[in-house]
Amino acid sequence: MARFPLVAVPALLSVVVLSGCSSISVDEYAGRTPELHPREFFNGKVCADGVVRDWSGKQIRQFNAQILASWDEQGVGTLDEIFDFDDGREYRVWTLTPHPDGGYRASASDVPEETRMTHAGNSIHMAYTLRYGQPGDTIDLHMDDWMYKVADGVVINETRMSKWGLDVGQVLLVMRKVADDAVCLPNGEAGAAAG
Repeated sequence: MARFPLVAVPALLSVVVLSGCSSISVDEYAGRTPELHPREFFNGKVCADGVVRDWSGKQIRQFNAQILASWDEQGVGTLDEIFDFDDGREYRVWTLTPHPDGGYRASASDVPEETRMTHAGNSIHMAYTLRYGQPGDTIDLHMDDWMYKVADGVVINETRMSKWGLDVGQVLLVMRKVADDAVCLPNGEAGAAAG
């Protein structure tokens, strides 16, 4: 899921275009298959590969990622993510806590307010604010994050990024469930522990 997070740069804000608000509900995908259940797909190792595009659709970054996912006896999930961009490495750890009404409460250190992960059919949706950058030099971006399971062990992830209601970019990636010994990061996994 995305570091999608993950990846905007202040230069994206130099030119913006208006974007409409999404009114699509994840429930509209309830009948679609193959079904995507967070606890099943995000369990073990997941490799991801993708690109970041600016407001015009131009690719501005590319990346490979590794997600190590696990669940405790209370049903709380941890998604430990490492992203190797063409210009550096980034980390994120999501915590997914079951919500009484279904879905999960989702939190991460660079997401200032807890959000809700909902799922139905072949889809997962999250909408949240990402605080991107270094301490003292950050921007808050709205992330509209959609995941779609398209085949066994394969999920497409699309995240639209906006600021003040204006479209500033998009993250596109493919996630694949892999064996525990699979290599997701061409640059190696040394220093993989995220804080």
